[in-house]
Amino acid sequence: MAASSPLTEIRPGTTLLVGGDRVLEVPADVIDRFRPGDAVLAVEDTGEVLLVPAAERRVAGEAVERATAAFARMGRIGDAQISRFFDGFATRLEDAATWTEIERVNADDVAAARARGRSTTRLVADERLRRDMIAGLRGWIDAPTRRGTVIETAEHEGWTVELVGAELGVVGFVFEGRPNVLADATGVLRGGNTVVFRIGRDALGTARAIMTAALEPALRDAGLPEGAVCLVDSAEHAAGWALFSDRRLALAVARGSGAAVAALGALARQAGIPASLHGTGGAWIVAGRDAPAETFAAAVLHSLDRKVCNTLNVCCIPRAQAAELVPVFLRSMADAGRRLGQSFKLHVARAAVPHVPAELFVREVVVRRPEGDVREVQAEVIDEADLGREWEWEETPEVSLVVVDDTDHAARLFNRHSPQFIASLISPDPAAHDRFYAAVNAPFVGNGFTRWVDGHYALRRPELGLSNWQNGRLFARGGVLSGDGVFTIRGRVRQTDPNVGR
Repeated sequence: MAASSPLTEIRPGTTLLVGGDRVLEVPADVIDRFRPGDAVLAVEDTGEVLLVPAAERRVAGEAVERATAAFARMGRIGDAQISRFFDGFATRLEDAATWTEIERVNADDVAAARARGRSTTRLVADERLRRDMIAGLRGWIDAPTRRGTVIETAEHEGWTVELVGAELGVVGFVFEGRPNVLADATGVLRGGNTVVFRIGRDALGTARAIMTAALEPALRDAGLPEGAVCLVDSAEHAAGWALFSDRRLALAVARGSGAAVAALGALARQAGIPASLHGTGGAWIVAGRDAPAETFAAAVLHSLDRKVCNTLNVCCIPRAQAAELVPVFLRSMADAGRRLGQSFKLHVARAAVPHVPAELFVREVVVRRPEGDVREVQAEVIDEADLGREWEWEETPEVSLVVVDDTDHAARLFNRHSPQFIASLISPDPAAHDRFYAAVNAPFVGNGFTRWVDGHYALRRPELGLSNWQNGRLFARGGVLSGDGVFTIRGRVRQTDPNVGR
């Protein structure tokens, strides 16, 4: 086997083999920017070629190194110490002086983000975010853990085998401008794991302030090893690529949606790292042929209170009920918009166009998007293939409408176009629900509003993240990732007869 050597230059026309049967040419801008010590990564799923500068590789690698060293010591850390960390972290966030300093830094982050034309809806460290962080941390204090729990026992004559829950390892988190997710990420410590996280440029200053003022002192006071929680202190996306390509990670978790998360997940999988992510969000509501109008209207309304991953994105109405239910759907859309002080935006699949009032396709409304307010026609026609697109609205509810033959047709469209995340059937018929549940390839299936998909809300336990099935079903775990779900299993033998042999 030929010895490998560090890459020192890339010449024009250099190609990379991916997937065993495809060739990607390294783009000219990557060639121009490449310097010795940098890495070039090919994303097999998307065909992207990414440059990771040496500085970003170093900062991510050093953080993983610290977290790996800390994990080696976590086996000797008791559950009570871990509980003291969460309590200490929450107590410091409750302290007025500490929070005032975090708010001051956050205000600078918000101002800088606005100057760059970025949305700051989820960036502001207000009192609600503070309360949510504190509640999440206190939820971890008494949260269950599989660490040390005997999951199964096999008895033999003269010896016993126990399957015991154990720490998994170093968990990598990447998330963008949501400072509260920093507290969520520490939840993996509950099971004796350690964590490395990278936060987006918009919230990096806030994350540093939280680390310095609250998180790191809580680690020290609880006696947890230095490096149990590490920040990849870089504003560059390349630092996240480097982190998710580090094979020392036991699990990679990406919070958010869109192409950036999809690329991160692809890099982790290429490195052999299990990934928890839902690169695309958005829920589907399907009206059955017998859907009660009031039930259907309530499900739509209560699925549109704000834009998050479990917000209604696509609504399917049977053709035979379109005359009755499309107006009901439009009224709920209008109600949802009014509740937010806005109008609504509709994307209409071609088969549904005859059932939507013609004036919506010419009427202009103000649509509030992350980049600001814009004037657009209220309804636009889309192709069926666009049903897979997640509408990233700000305060103006935005949904796709499709008319289907029946529930089976809706399930086929969901399986073909959706991110295979959340599906809800509105019907009073239990048999119809059983048929729908069997047909639709979704980890989360319901019979009403879609916003229930949340570990905190639905399961009453702190949530680390949600996963869809866009990249396949998950092995031996559900779509809600929580602290008690980050574990492995060890086998332990207790032999009482020294003469046992094979």
